[in-house]
Amino acid sequence: MTRSLDPIRFEVIRNALTQATEEMAVALRRSAYSTNVKTRQDFSCAFFDRDLRVIAQAFTQPVHLGSFVEHVPRAVRRHGIENLGPGDMILSNDPYGGGVHLNDITLIGAVYWGRKPQLVGYTACLAHHVDVGGGAPASVGAFQEVFQEGVIIPAVKLVKGGRIVDDVFRLVLAQIRSKRETAGDFRAQVASNLTGARRVGELIDRYGLAEFERYVDEIVAYTRRRTRAELRKLPKGTYTAEGFVDNDGFTDKVVRLKVKVTIDESGVGFDTTGSDPQRRAPVNSTFAQTFSACAYALRALMDRDLPVNAGFYEFVRVNAPAGTVTNAVHPAPVVGGWETHVRLNDLIFKALAPALPDAICAGTKAMQCHAGFGGVQATGEYYCFLETLAGGYGARSSKDGPDAVQSHGQNTENAPVEETEANYPVRILRYELVPDSEGAGKFRGGLGLRRDYQFPDETTFTVLADRDRAGPHGLFGGMAGSVSRYTITPGDGRPPRELGSKTTVQLRPGDVISYQTSGGGGYGRPEERDPALVARDLRDGKLTLKRARWVYRYRSGTRR
Repeated sequence: MTRSLDPIRFEVIRNALTQATEEMAVALRRSAYSTNVKTRQDFSCAFFDRDLRVIAQAFTQPVHLGSFVEHVPRAVRRHGIENLGPGDMILSNDPYGGGVHLNDITLIGAVYWGRKPQLVGYTACLAHHVDVGGGAPASVGAFQEVFQEGVIIPAVKLVKGGRIVDDVFRLVLAQIRSKRETAGDFRAQVASNLTGARRVGELIDRYGLAEFERYVDEIVAYTRRRTRAELRKLPKGTYTAEGFVDNDGFTDKVVRLKVKVTIDESGVGFDTTGSDPQRRAPVNSTFAQTFSACAYALRALMDRDLPVNAGFYEFVRVNAPAGTVTNAVHPAPVVGGWETHVRLNDLIFKALAPALPDAICAGTKAMQCHAGFGGVQATGEYYCFLETLAGGYGARSSKDGPDAVQSHGQNTENAPVEETEANYPVRILRYELVPDSEGAGKFRGGLGLRRDYQFPDETTFTVLADRDRAGPHGLFGGMAGSVSRYTITPGDGRPPRELGSKTTVQLRPGDVISYQTSGGGGYGRPEERDPALVARDLRDGKLTLKRARWVYRYRSGTRR
């Protein structure tokens, strides 16, 4: 640190900025209307300086954090910095302007300070809106071009001088089914940005603008030094892996993914050359989504208290050829881009496993696993609901994988049965772990999750997921986790039938949709598992005796 800078003041300002973004997150969550935002926390918040460098981020959804770095600067520059005055905020979800899929809408506010207002930075918050129009409720489905997915918002001014621009607001809401919830969530984003701007202003009031900016520069430089030191701990070399998304929703052809990871003194390079060309199907990621996957993977390998800002991101180098499923170009659909993004996460870690066996877990559920549904209520109001279901996490070198959790950068919370049933016309009949779904190993993968939905009225339901062909990979002799299953049981007594992992169905009253998600991959040979751990899983109902005997060679506390 530069000698003229006070290390105590440095920590105060650094942590105050982080807490400003965390307070933005609290304001957004407590003001929001939809379960997806207020309960599941499917949002992220950040502060950028006047040069559009990200300085501080709230750690709600890591998948969004890397994408912010792409989207916010491009949206501001496209709109024109000169066109943003005090109290102005712009709205954007353009996937080909640095964004991700259309449901993830970012609101960016210019932060001005002083009696003669000076631009000092930008607050930004991204929220996954439960519906943005398009071909199915919740705006998820097997679409073939981006225009079918919902309203596309370039960088447009939603708030001018602290007031919502009514014409723009009404135009956006006119495209959306769940108008009441969405309008409430947009207003919550406005409140979030105002909260962040207020806290940044108070910090500048205390220290002065010149001092504030000096310490902001040092925050970035400090992170750069810390990141470079962390890089020196990583094994230098080039590592590769290949894998696939199980299908594209229209054909049975797998979607092939390739990644090459190169670690050197200048940073970490990620190259997805060789991945499949983009498809007219819901399997394409934008560049921002791929960058986010790579940034998350690198951050996961570094010290837990390393700050995440521009000083970290400059060490992430990504080559994702345009026109592939890892960097789709207009007008390819991108609604399922997060499914491909999280599978790429799994592949990056798989590539690094031989070099970092104690730091890498086996394969995870590695899919967002969307469940979206909606319809018209008796009041005439259109409702929409969306959630992403958990699954098994991969086993580690010394621990079992956690059961029924979100994987990698996906950090959304559970949608409680009580809240879901109280606010939407649905009953949750079953919500439980799936026995025997683990990938067996010396340390087993986490168990998958079962959730059954029953509907009293006609409803449109969409499954946008994966893992129905191949389960998460094991490592070093560990077995793969179970595949996922999606079924419909008609309410008229007909037998259940399997659904594809990317499909939309019309439901009649009494129909039941069931998700059974995959378990995580195992680590090490199953026959080396401690019999006491097998007995514990038997006692807890996570494992059947038949599987214990067959896979783990278990016999009354001993192995055969």
